[in-house]
Amino acid sequence: MIALNKNYDNLQDSYLFYNIAQKTKAYLAENPDQKLYRMGIGDVSLPLCDAVIKALHTAVDDQAVKGSFHGYMPECGDPSLRETIANYYKRRGVNLENDEVFVSSGASDELGDILDLFSKDSKALIMEPAYPAYVDANVMAGREIIHLPSGADNGFLPLPTDDLDADLIYLCSPNNPTGAVFDKEKLKKWVDFANARGAIIIFDAAYEAFIEEEDLPHSIFEIEGARTCAIEICSLSKTAGFTGTRLGYTVIPKTLERGGQNANAMWVRNRTTKTNGISYILQKGGAAVFTEEGQEQIHRNIAIYKNNAKVLMEVLDELGIWYCGGKNAPYIWMRCPDNMGSWEFFDYLLKEIQVVGTPGEGFGACGEGYFRFSTFGDPEDTKEAARRIKELLKK
Repeated sequence: MIALNKNYDNLQDSYLFYNIAQKTKAYLAENPDQKLYRMGIGDVSLPLCDAVIKALHTAVDDQAVKGSFHGYMPECGDPSLRETIANYYKRRGVNLENDEVFVSSGASDELGDILDLFSKDSKALIMEPAYPAYVDANVMAGREIIHLPSGADNGFLPLPTDDLDADLIYLCSPNNPTGAVFDKEKLKKWVDFANARGAIIIFDAAYEAFIEEEDLPHSIFEIEGARTCAIEICSLSKTAGFTGTRLGYTVIPKTLERGGQNANAMWVRNRTTKTNGISYILQKGGAAVFTEEGQEQIHRNIAIYKNNAKVLMEVLDELGIWYCGGKNAPYIWMRCPDNMGSWEFFDYLLKEIQVVGTPGEGFGACGEGYFRFSTFGDPEDTKEAARRIKELLKK
């Protein structure tokens, strides 16, 4: 009899968003006339920009004509889109070869698939609070996980220490859930640490478009030495509203080698074996994001989300509540008032003012006592939620 993957038995129940859904469902059943102000899930609320929609429509029409029809696309991505993304990096002084860019179906898929490159006995270092999929993907693979806690004392941006022993290092900047962003000096410490130990950094840059401070790095490849120790995974989900459209990209330098094996060449082999490429239609829509028109339009939407953050931050500043994130990220990570637990604060907001956020405990043990707000909601709903939070917590 075939054996199934026993590592799945080691997964903890993913109760976070299930519990949120159950609690909100029960509340609405008892209070059917109430409106909820949802600022928990990190999903976008604005539609795709006009440039993308036009490109998608054109691509669909192309598929109806024999002369412009496309079947299978190159497994690693349309060469013109790979070049377009490489040129996007050049704007920040990062020089990539086109074939160091791989087009993907989104960051979430890629974060799991990329683990094919690494041996099962490699140890993964995950800073917490963390996006839960980092942990779960490595548990499924049977990999040992080193949990590195962070807190307000280091701005939720921990630095390496000599006693850490890891092969894979997960960095997310701007961070989900905390919104904290590594500056170049701190990121350089992690790059130097990885190179010194022969480790590899998995750098999640899904929220890079929200960075507004010019001196903060959008890419790990802005850091000297990163080309020999890092893989970068990015997404158009939050950058351009592709959460339901699914498109992203991964950067693997040709200079990334370990034990005589080349990670870029290995990923080419992986993609040509395990995928048939991303659809022509989606890649055409993705290419429109990087046009001058597309960039102007997506940053107009990002500005709306960032103004939502500003509205919430002003309230927290007035109340004197500690938080991080918001300015360079679409998440605000606040300390729960009056030493409340994170689920206790969730219940308090839901029952008293009908505001829904995300308890920090769901992102790891060191998230207890903190709370995440997403700023991807409707602007008017965000203003009303902020008003209610202000009135409630002033009491």
